[in-house]
Parts: sequence; structure tokens; C-alpha cells
Amino acid sequence: MAEYRIGVIGHTGQGNYGHGVDTVWGHIAGCTVVAVADPDPAGLQQAKKRLNASQGYSDYRQMLANEQLDIVSICPRWVDRHHEMVLACAQRKLHIYMEKPFCRELQEADEMVKACESNDIKLAIAHQTRYSPKLAVIRNLIEDGGIGTVLELRGRGKEDRRGGGEDLWVLGSHVFNLMQYFGGDSQWCMAQATQQGKRITKEHVGPGKEGIGPLAADSITAMYGMQDNIAGYFASAREAGNGARFALQIYGSRGVVEIQTGFLPQAYYLDDPTWCPGRSGKTWTPISSAGVGKSEPLKDFSLHAGNVVACQDLLQAIEQDRLPECNVYEARHTIEMIAATFESHRQRGQVAMPLIERRNPLTLLER
Repeated sequence: MAEYRIGVIGHTGQGNYGHGVDTVWGHIAGCTVVAVADPDPAGLQQAKKRLNASQGYSDYRQMLANEQLDIVSICPRWVDRHHEMVLACAQRKLHIYMEKPFCRELQEADEMVKACESNDIKLAIAHQTRYSPKLAVIRNLIEDGGIGTVLELRGRGKEDRRGGGEDLWVLGSHVFNLMQYFGGDSQWCMAQATQQGKRITKEHVGPGKEGIGPLAADSITAMYGMQDNIAGYFASAREAGNGARFALQIYGSRGVVEIQTGFLPQAYYLDDPTWCPGRSGKTWTPISSAGVGKSEPLKDFSLHAGNVVACQDLLQAIEQDRLPECNVYEARHTIEMIAATFESHRQRGQVAMPLIERRNPLTLLER
């Protein structure tokens, strides 16, 4: 592989450096972090030391202008500046690895996709589960008829204090990305959002945390029409689970698969058309990267391991001129599924996807 010069964008106190999206490059051959940008002086000095970067900048735009970079890591978990950062990198023809969520609304997403297309930029987003070797095992199981015809995809968020709208954004994005992987692009959505049992209106909308933008709802219930007549479901209610049900379940005519999130997530197979072990006497069988019911040969379960595989795939995508495994189009579709949830609520019925309205639906709510 070629030698790559890496720039890192962080923001201490406002999203920091994401989930290891900065330090990953120190573990990939041929990559050197040469500069880091952070408007927080103390955070910048810590990042320079942590990344062994020779140059530090308080303004990421100055870093992009001064340094001869090949790839930029956009690290902050906060979403509010992702749009401007991606556009700035794409205009300088710099490839991108970035933290999720992608951006705040579909207008931003469309502009980000266009910027990447116009400048031939490869963008990979850090949904580490998409790089798990367990996904290939599950896909092969499904394609071999292990659960029969796929009927439903069911996901829930962590349902902690963020349950509802914030959970939809922050944790739901992982679930939606997996739903797209197994069910294809969503064709339509029907959803409802409530606050303390009442349908949300304009008066419930306020600024979301982590730069998400306008936000509302402590309970979300949504249904999506996926490809091949597969029904997709997502729900989240505040303080209803504290992570106990955060996963995607794939229901087929012959059985069920459950997969959680992470590079080597917990995953299980139920060979049971009733979907009910108590009724059938069947039991759940663990799934490893080696196969169903086999012991796990890999030892690193960390997010870091997922970042390494994701960035290695990004380098291969650059050199082979192909899309990364988890790419800019998938990143936009995740935002589309989130936006469709609120747009369906706003229109009080089913909405077709892709959405015609690209503005944030919560800014269009009426009383």
C-alpha cells in the first residue's frame, strides 16, 4: 500500500474524539498522523501527545490548508459541524473516516453526498458492527435457508435516559445500518412520536443534545417497508430497558437470529419456527466468527478492532476505486430512516422513501 498522511479533527468538550476514531491510525501500517486540530487548547496538547502528531491547530480549516494530507478522521460525536467538516475535506480531495451519526438532516446529507461524488472522495462511517466477521456468518446462514424466508427485522435502542428521540439518533443509527444491510433500502415508513403519552407537536420541540438539532419525544414507534416484502420495526421508550434489548432481531419462517452491536457482538440463532423456545423446547445457539455453535477464535472484542478493520477497508477502497463497506450512501440512508420517522409522524401516515421533504420534519410541525 501507499504511504498515507492523516489529519485528525477533534473537539474536546463537544464530542471529543469519538470512539477511538483518532487513535486507530497508529495501528495501521503505512499511515502517519501528521496533524491534529482541536479548538480546546488543553485538549489539543493532549491529542498531539496521544497521537504523536508533529503539528497542532486550533482551527481545522487551517490544518487542511497548511498540511499535505490524504485522509482526515472527523472524530467528534457531536453532529452539528459534521456537514461543514465533510464539505471542507471533500473540496480539498481528502478521503474521510468519520464518527456517526452522519449529520443533522437530509439537506446536509445530500450536500455531503454530492461533495464526495464531485471530488471522488471515499467516505467511511464508523459503524463498527458492519465490519464484524459475524455478519458474513449470519448472512450465509440466512442465504442457506437457516431461518427460512425473512419476514421481519425488529430493533430497539438502549432505552435509557435517552429513550425516544435521542435514542433514535444516537443508538438507532447502529440498528438502522444493520437493518439496511439485511433488508436493503427502506421503501416507506409509518411512525408515531409521543411525549409523556401525548402526540408531539411544535411546543415539544427543543434543542437536542450532542448537536443533533431540533429534537422531541420520549417514545418512538416506527415501521418500515424494506425490500422483498420484509417488515422493519424500531421502537424506543425512555427508561424502559437500560440497554437490555438493544439489538437487531431477524425473524424468518423457520427461525430467528439476534445480533447486538460492536466488532464481535453477541449473536444467537434459534432454529424454531414458533419463535418461542418455551413452547418448542428449542434453545438459542451462540454465533461466532467461525460459525453457528462454534467457539470464538478471535480475542479482540473492542471498538478499536472494528476501527482498524474499517480503516483498512477504506484504504483498500481508495486503492481499488470502490465504495467502502459502510459508505456515504449508507450513512445518508440511516439519516433518511430517522427523518422518515418524524416525517411520518408529522404527516400522520405512511410516507414514501426517499423522502420528498429534505428539511428536518420537526422544524415543520404545527400545533
